[in-house]
Amino acid sequence: MTAPIELYYWPTPNGWKISIALEEMGLPYEMKPVNIGTGEQFEPEFLKISPNNRMPAIVDPEGPGGKPISLFESGAILQYLARKSGQFGGADPREQAEVESWLMWQMGGLGPMAGQTHHFRMYAPKIEPDPEKLRYGVDRYTRETGRLYGVLDKRLADREFVAGGLSIADFAIWPWIIPWQMQGQNIDALPNLKRWFEQCAARENFQKGFALGLELRKDLDADSEEAQAARKVLFGQK
Repeated sequence: MTAPIELYYWPTPNGWKISIALEEMGLPYEMKPVNIGTGEQFEPEFLKISPNNRMPAIVDPEGPGGKPISLFESGAILQYLARKSGQFGGADPREQAEVESWLMWQMGGLGPMAGQTHHFRMYAPKIEPDPEKLRYGVDRYTRETGRLYGVLDKRLADREFVAGGLSIADFAIWPWIIPWQMQGQNIDALPNLKRWFEQCAARENFQKGFALGLELRKDLDADSEEAQAARKVLFGQK
């Protein structure tokens, strides 16, 4: 019997990448919640697995050579899982190169830019109430996120998925499109992106991966004392 992969996880776009991949690949796994709003990502035991104090991370009890291995960084985890399962990493070297290019596009571009957009539009106003002090950040990151949405829409004009067949690139990108409204974007104006986004959303395994642990999530947009404390943990880090 195959030992389940331990998934250190919280329901965010980066966490959803891995839960979706595990569901699509059919790999057994066990969720280990890491509450980033209460600081569990700074616990010594978690830092042994993820030294950058970020989730997701995994521990595969049956890693290379049959020995346990831990990984952090969602892109590296996706590549590892694709190799382990023999799925979704590209059917040949040419397709693999495309998959990895678009995976890195998400890791280095869409994720950081959309994350900053979301921060300045949704969370920063709870910390800095003067909108003028935030305007440059809001405008800068919203425009860049919009540009990246346009790149993706153009890419999908003549293909079903981002890099040939369904791949880890799709698993990585799709979760970052989920909060498109909060990022100040309009996917109705991007028909190719919208078609792809809805097609992925209709897949049963995407739904399962997205639903994992949603009941654990605290609303950081709220004005409760608990939400304010969570924001201090997330955005007051050194």
